[in-house]
Amino acid sequence: VPKSDAIAKAKETIDIYAPLAGRLGIYFIKWELEDLSLRYLDYPGYQKLKADISQRRQEREEYINKICENVKAKLDEINMKAMVEGRPKHFYSIYSKMKTQNKTLDQIYDLFAIRIIVNTEEECYHVLGLVHEMYKPVPGRVKDYIAMPKENMYQSLHTTLMGERGIPFEVQIRTVEMHKVAEYGIAAHWTYKKDKLDNADLDNKLTWLRQLLEWQNEVSDADEFMENLKVNLVSNEVFVFTPKGDLLALPAGSTPIDFAYNIHSAIGNKMNGAKVNGKIVPLGYELKNGDIVNIITSPSARGPSRDWLSIIKSPQARNKINQWLKKQNREENVARGKESVERELKKQGFTYDQLFKSEWLKPLLKRYNLNTLDDVYASIGYGGFNTGRLLNGLKEEYKKTLSPEELLDPKFSSQKESKTQKKKKTNETGIHVKGIDNCLVRLSRCCNPVPGDQIIGYITQGRGVSVHRTDCINLAALSDKDEKLIEVDWISAGNVAYEGDIAIKAYDRSSLLMDVADAIGEAHVSIHTLNARTTKDNIAIINMTLKITDTEQLDKIIRRISNIQGVFEVSRKKQ
Repeated sequence: VPKSDAIAKAKETIDIYAPLAGRLGIYFIKWELEDLSLRYLDYPGYQKLKADISQRRQEREEYINKICENVKAKLDEINMKAMVEGRPKHFYSIYSKMKTQNKTLDQIYDLFAIRIIVNTEEECYHVLGLVHEMYKPVPGRVKDYIAMPKENMYQSLHTTLMGERGIPFEVQIRTVEMHKVAEYGIAAHWTYKKDKLDNADLDNKLTWLRQLLEWQNEVSDADEFMENLKVNLVSNEVFVFTPKGDLLALPAGSTPIDFAYNIHSAIGNKMNGAKVNGKIVPLGYELKNGDIVNIITSPSARGPSRDWLSIIKSPQARNKINQWLKKQNREENVARGKESVERELKKQGFTYDQLFKSEWLKPLLKRYNLNTLDDVYASIGYGGFNTGRLLNGLKEEYKKTLSPEELLDPKFSSQKESKTQKKKKTNETGIHVKGIDNCLVRLSRCCNPVPGDQIIGYITQGRGVSVHRTDCINLAALSDKDEKLIEVDWISAGNVAYEGDIAIKAYDRSSLLMDVADAIGEAHVSIHTLNARTTKDNIAIINMTLKITDTEQLDKIIRRISNIQGVFEVSRKKQ
């Protein structure tokens, strides 16, 4: 296998398959996939880490064996049957910690871990108290995954204790059943309780798998599905409660909107407010661990707003809102999409009959999981599909039917402009204002529209026409927008560079910013501004403004950055 292919597969495994195994609770497969991938992603680093760990193996084993003996002796004193064993950390876990925290192996102190397996849940808590008596616990490092299990069904008590010579070590305490689930995931749960399987309980534990299948059916774009999957696999979680006391796990940064759609799409579609811990909060409020969330609904609610898409975090809520927007506004979306296609056809000098052949449309419909041309129009109307992408594909098929002489027509050249465009061009923004030949036009800084975006003009006082994206949050908030909106469209503007804003979230590590810059440089795009910071949770947040030509170029850059190790969210900023 060529080295480049091996590295690409290793990145794909780290980003998708290893987290997927973890999400299913099959940790021994997750660890094996991560360690195998590391060999290809950083072979010298892997070999050095392996050698360094081997040199210190005897010292580590003696230290952890002594702790195991002490704990086992204490358990024997109270006649509690338990299995106590050392748990080695796998290479990728150590490597990631060294990179993200910029430390050497000697500075990584939590390489030591033991596991205690008992018979009952009550014994788990008994043992927790016992080890806290024997060793001093590290504040803030006790995690109760028994009371609040992970979505993959994982249950265990975790605590970090201070051992001899001030070296901390981790202790995991669980029952035999919990251990089987931790090692083998959903399959272990199924087999362990096959004689007394609670279908309702199992159905709850398989919720995430069912959501995964729903996303695959609902999302027509494969790239969008993979982005949703990637975000959901690697995102941290926040634990919140319903008013009845039921516990829900949501992606970190989730809002009451995410909560509502996690309960049921009907609740999300009818919500018009939310209370958190008894107080009214904005819909964009970021939920915190332990919050009690109450959704306020109304039969007269108008349904979700397109603006919600810019503040939600969970793919489930995003897909449900998009579904609603498609169904409720289908006729309007079809009309808007058809108008957009007709306008673009006219601008480029083509007719409907020239490009819209059934034999060319069928592969396109199949590729994007659409059934009819109206589905395409509707998708364009609500912003899920790009008019340029549709026409570019059809134009390529049309060009195959033409002679070399016919291909010399200027409309097939991206470098030339039609006479109509030259007459239209009255400014350097590449914008034509309908019905006005010469006026001041500026691109709004709040949403930074670029060619390929659906746009609308807003007539200002003394500053000409301000051009916004149709999904701009600021535009939606203007009270007088109905009287001051004016139709605008894109025209060729030569070598104009537009500003596109993107936001990146990633697990911080050394060389992260360099990798992002390299990905942008490979696309031959310049960085206009950059702002980066790291949160207390070691999450890197990078905001960038790039000089680009259109949305297609920006989408390619976003896909490039999404493939960088550790990056779990790349999005275009709404404002």
